[in-house]
Amino acid sequence: MKTAFYKTICLLLLAFAAVFQTRGEVLPDETLKYVVSYKWGIIHKDAGTARLTVRNHGSDYELTLVGHTLPWADKFYQVRDTLTAVVEKNGFRPKRYVKLTHEKGRYAKDEITYSYAGSAVGGHARKYRVRDGRMEVTEKKLTASGKAFDMLSVFYYLRLINYSTLQKGQKFRTTVFSGSKAEQLEVRSLGVEEVKMKDKSKRKAYHIRFNFTMQGGKKSSDDIDCWISVEKPHIPLLLTGSLPVGQVRCHYVGS
Repeated sequence: MKTAFYKTICLLLLAFAAVFQTRGEVLPDETLKYVVSYKWGIIHKDAGTARLTVRNHGSDYELTLVGHTLPWADKFYQVRDTLTAVVEKNGFRPKRYVKLTHEKGRYAKDEITYSYAGSAVGGHARKYRVRDGRMEVTEKKLTASGKAFDMLSVFYYLRLINYSTLQKGQKFRTTVFSGSKAEQLEVRSLGVEEVKMKDKSKRKAYHIRFNFTMQGGKKSSDDIDCWISVEKPHIPLLLTGSLPVGQVRCHYVGS
């Protein structure tokens, strides 16, 4: 459950990018709240929560995503994750990314710092793990040409996409530094549909599908679907991702 839970929460940020569709528009300070649920057949139970916060800080944006499982789900796999990113407002270039993980009593930290030289992007990835009571640090150099992002800063880039202008089936791609590896992210528009909210109401939404692959085209996770409100401010209303058994869903519940 861990991988799908984490990546689905992260991808709600991806959908959040659609809220800001005007180039050069300043992001306001805002907090969005979500409930993460588990569904298998007739079983549909809330399993966790997620909170996304955007703050303006001088010439940068500071982004925070906090996700955790509820007490009943803790018994199966406890998740307490916090992701932070700093992105330059000018050009939406990421500067630093940190993921702090506390899962089943284990601590881990992933960190990426960025460097730029012309069209080349460098990422210095560090992974911190506690093994046998000692902190171990591994490092890796990541490279990309053109644009590269992490699991938070990519959402600033994707916010430039105006989903209302995309034709059904249209795709676009970018590179994501995920931990100590580079993944290719493909986003495809599937048109406008009606989505059922957690309070049973129905709203029209843009249906978007996300796909992650490694070099060579091998899928690194199952596809994740997202529905973004057609009316302004185009909030991501629902995300769904598959698990080995059942499905995980992120429901928007307020700002």
